[in-house]
Amino acid sequence: MDTTNTVLLAIGAFLLGAVPFSVLIGRGLMRKDITTYGDGNPGAANVFRAGSIKMGLLAVLMDVAKGVPMVLIASEVCHLPGISLALIGTSAVLGHAFSPFLKMRGGKAISVTFGVLLAMPQRDILLVFIIFMLIGFMVLNTDSWIPVLGSTGTSVYLFLTDGRSWSLLLMLCILGIFIIKHFESLRTLPGWNGRLLRWVQSRNH
Repeated sequence: MDTTNTVLLAIGAFLLGAVPFSVLIGRGLMRKDITTYGDGNPGAANVFRAGSIKMGLLAVLMDVAKGVPMVLIASEVCHLPGISLALIGTSAVLGHAFSPFLKMRGGKAISVTFGVLLAMPQRDILLVFIIFMLIGFMVLNTDSWIPVLGSTGTSVYLFLTDGRSWSLLLMLCILGIFIIKHFESLRTLPGWNGRLLRWVQSRNH
């Protein structure tokens, strides 16, 4: 029964994750093709670039939300083991990153990762991921390195606190997806952006 539920929920997570809400919002509510803006990515960032903060926030919310249901059902309803949660969570992120509805293109998978981690029973994982993402935002000048730092830092945390956890496998899979999706940008090492120094200086005045 666990195997059947895991497979069905993983397929459901992939298909739900693959729904390109940002593209649909752009076409249906804004009458715009968001893939013609910015980097051409079919994600929420280009909804903002297309000129609507409200629609951009809606796209982010929808992308986060689609990472939640299948993992939450697996955890709270079916009470599946950790390996199942890792596979289902990874499926949701894969669906967003390589959507069959967009000819295997997809978004950068950051928002859906927040949704998956939000649904995981170990609440500390999401908190640690957010902390490392914020650190990356404050110190790095290349956006693509921020989710890599977030997932790497969280992986190290999980290894140090529970090296045999299936949550570590989930985070390593997410790290691999981030690296694939951001590969071109990651070929350049990041520099410092000075946000942290400016924040410290502002607090001292």
